[in-house]
Amino acid sequence: MGGPPTLAMDNKSSPQLSPDAIKNLYTSQAETQKLFASVSMEKEKPFDFFRVLVDGVIAGGTAGVVVETSLYPIDTIKTRLQAVRGGGKIVLKGLYNGLAGNLAGVLPASAIFVGVYELTKQKLLKMFPENLSAFAHLTAGAIGGAASSLVRVPTEVVKTRMQTGQFVSAPNAVRLIVRKEGFRGLYAGYSSFLLRDLPFDAMQFCIYEQIRIGYKLAAKRDLNDAENAVIGAFSGAITGAITTPLDVIKTRLMVQGSANQYKGIVDCVQTIVREEGAPALLKGIGPRVLWIGIGGSIFFGVLERTKLLLAQRRDGKQTPEESFKKD
Repeated sequence: MGGPPTLAMDNKSSPQLSPDAIKNLYTSQAETQKLFASVSMEKEKPFDFFRVLVDGVIAGGTAGVVVETSLYPIDTIKTRLQAVRGGGKIVLKGLYNGLAGNLAGVLPASAIFVGVYELTKQKLLKMFPENLSAFAHLTAGAIGGAASSLVRVPTEVVKTRMQTGQFVSAPNAVRLIVRKEGFRGLYAGYSSFLLRDLPFDAMQFCIYEQIRIGYKLAAKRDLNDAENAVIGAFSGAITGAITTPLDVIKTRLMVQGSANQYKGIVDCVQTIVREEGAPALLKGIGPRVLWIGIGGSIFFGVLERTKLLLAQRRDGKQTPEESFKKD
């Protein structure tokens, strides 16, 4: 009874690892685990509600305004393609109609979305195990979309009707919509908007975040602006293509005004298929995929860069550009 039992090993069949090799193996495993935690969970930093909210609001508002200003003409063409019935032709004039009024809504809507998304995402990532990070991103995207919809829907209604030539200015559009249709007119197509945007927001941000996590783990470093932009473009294009039928339905319900050609989402789908054929549900898919693909590239590129700059300013660190100029 000289001590605990030991496991006998055959020295000839078992490879011998040097102390340095064993040390390197454990170091590599530790670095991989630390990297994954920093990418998906950020456990090493205490949760700061106010900082996360403010950074999300600023970064989201900035990214939203940049994207909307850059790609508004493509969005106008897409909207006109979807709104026209049958074989009607679209007008290519006034592609920036409604931009100013739209920016007044896009800024707070994007700020609310990203602020709520970042708060929800970080809370859920701390609650759920690492293998459920996709669920956290999906849920956060849907909750962020629901919160921002209170601002996004009236903005979308006014923008859509100005793009289709119904009004010449945003204040005029709001005044006449409320007069003819009541306050509810500003939320025309609200259910179809949620039907389109909640799945869209959830899928786009989930695809983006999951690809970033995998890429970051493989590269073992932070991603640069170009890599964030490419991932954003891919996630946006894929999600935009999948949700095009929902976007067509949303557009038709929003532009019908007081005419009430459609009684609801189901009636809208049935009428489009009956009168124009099923392919009409894919109207505008080209401009939509192009617009959201490029938009995703710009949005996520600007979003990540703004978040990085805010973090560096707060921590008193120099950006790579500032360091280069100083040297």
